[in-house]
Amino acid sequence: MSTKQLYRKIKQYLGITPVEFIRQIRLRKAAQLLEQKKFTVSEVMYMVGFSSPGYFSKCFATQFGCTPRSFLERPEC
Repeated sequence: MSTKQLYRKIKQYLGITPVEFIRQIRLRKAAQLLEQKKFTVSEVMYMVGFSSPGYFSKCFATQFGCTPRSFLERPEC
């Protein structure tokens, strides 16, 4: 099976691309780490594999409806 075929199969099965799926997993892990209140937003960002604070905040806000800093202060946001 080629990479292209695998990509299509995953999208067909999950309804999202493999890149989006991996991003969701990373963001869920970031939310778990922020809920622990042991790490700063920057530390969590790097721990889950993001290198750009702006991109991390944008992706996090899209996924959870609030910024990582807001989530750190109020996980229910």
